[in-house]
Amino acid sequence: MPITEQKSWLKSYQPGVPAEIDLPTESLVAMLERSVSEAGSHPAMEFFGRRTTYTELGEQVDRAAEGLRLLGVRAGDRVALILPNCPQHVVAFYAVLRLSAVVVEHNPLYTSRELRHQFEDHQARVVIAWEKAVAAVHAFPADVEIDHVVSVNLLRAFPAVKRLALHLPAKKLRESRSALTCPAPGTIPWKKLLTHGRIDPDHARPSVEDLAVIQYTSGTTGHPKGAMLTHFNLVSNALQGEAWMHGAEYRKEIFYAILPMFHAFGMTLYLTYGIRKQALLVLFPQFDPGLILDAMKKSPATVYCAVPPIYERTARAAKERGVSLRSCKYCISGAMSLSAEVVQLWESVSGGLLVEGYGMTESSPVALGNPFHPTRRTGTLGVPFPSTLMRVVDLGDPTMEVPQGQPGELLLKGPQVFQGYWNNPEETAKTLLPDGWLRTGDIVTVDEEGFTTIVDRAKELIITGGYNVSPSEVEAVLRLHPSVTDAAVFGKPLQRGGEMVVAAIELEPDAGLDKAALRAHCREHLAAYKVPRRFVPIEDTPRSMLGKILRKQVREQFLPSL
Repeated sequence: MPITEQKSWLKSYQPGVPAEIDLPTESLVAMLERSVSEAGSHPAMEFFGRRTTYTELGEQVDRAAEGLRLLGVRAGDRVALILPNCPQHVVAFYAVLRLSAVVVEHNPLYTSRELRHQFEDHQARVVIAWEKAVAAVHAFPADVEIDHVVSVNLLRAFPAVKRLALHLPAKKLRESRSALTCPAPGTIPWKKLLTHGRIDPDHARPSVEDLAVIQYTSGTTGHPKGAMLTHFNLVSNALQGEAWMHGAEYRKEIFYAILPMFHAFGMTLYLTYGIRKQALLVLFPQFDPGLILDAMKKSPATVYCAVPPIYERTARAAKERGVSLRSCKYCISGAMSLSAEVVQLWESVSGGLLVEGYGMTESSPVALGNPFHPTRRTGTLGVPFPSTLMRVVDLGDPTMEVPQGQPGELLLKGPQVFQGYWNNPEETAKTLLPDGWLRTGDIVTVDEEGFTTIVDRAKELIITGGYNVSPSEVEAVLRLHPSVTDAAVFGKPLQRGGEMVVAAIELEPDAGLDKAALRAHCREHLAAYKVPRRFVPIEDTPRSMLGKILRKQVREQFLPSL
């Protein structure tokens, strides 16, 4: 019987977690307005010690929405956000949605060239950008038409005392101020956007089926594609997260917003689920263990979601400084594999289980997770979320399920699955099957209880001697070697057909590249055909916004010289 019919994973759920959620009937805007009404004076955000209540958040959203309306933003328009984690990001996100317009999130560290492709695709005419990102927008060629750029000065959200301190002459303070701000002439200051009063309460609100966000994928298969996520998709994923974090209480939880909110994982955790739970969001514009441990003393986190390197660095810093992390009850890791060593380290200093989950931009993003319960299995992605189905299918035929335990492509179906790619029906047809199943492109195995283990990306498998080689498997073995800090494995096409396995190696400081030792190490753990034929050292390793090595970029960097 197919896994989708068995739902064998339900018996592994934490007690109290439902098999299905009640599907949403209201938009993200209605969700925010309910939180503002019910939470009132409860703090919604904290930024370098300065707090904003839910009532204040609601007022700022209404004012920003009115300012955007006066700039000409109408229902269906795309509005680009190029912001780090900061209070203005939360306000801007909901102000755009309040007008039934569409948020388009961007990485504020992107170059002008990287941003240009996305702007040519979505054609937003209004931009809300961190001051330091404005220059990249102004560098667009004339054929990328922008009507208005609203610039955000992060210092405006600081407490008054900290703003004053950053203007003192000390060198370190000057450097801190410079890192956060940059003059942005020719723009509309954010503070001016909020000076026009509040939007008419009768102004039309979005429906639950309306498009809410265009979220660009990482582009592992070419240019980034804009995933279309509706209010229904995003509220559904917030409800699924609420069901999964069984026991989390309204107005009791403190979320540490460390992951970028311009990324799908951070957007759902903080901008949708956190706001739904009427939680306090402690916002960090970048990961800094010192700032995080300082904040723990005033507002100890209860929800701390991150990637494995952040968990490791936070735990080690907490041990060194003697800062307690026992308040952290709900801890989810994603984006890359989570080792048992990191789990053991984190759980030795925190107050809850560290569990791994799985998602992708196209699923809003979370689709699978390990239970917050002894049934969790470290090293797996977990089991499907409530109201989520999965299949594991043949790589060449997505209609044919593979036998249980055999590797195949993971397919997903649920209310969080996206509506397709913006302006890209061809890629949409490749990814969304006619019956609503999402092709993830990830190769997995599933055990008899539904726990899923990722093998690799289908498009990144290396074909050598007629065998499939998983880059992730080889990389995991290489990381076990004491001289290796990280690795990226890829295939080099051969004239006679097939590929050669190549490993780009990031070494420990002062370690040399001993190819013979690495080859011998790999032979101990891998079949002969999986052992890399070539080893190359790599420095300044290209990584994603979540710290994962960008294998495709490494391949493009080294392939011409091999």
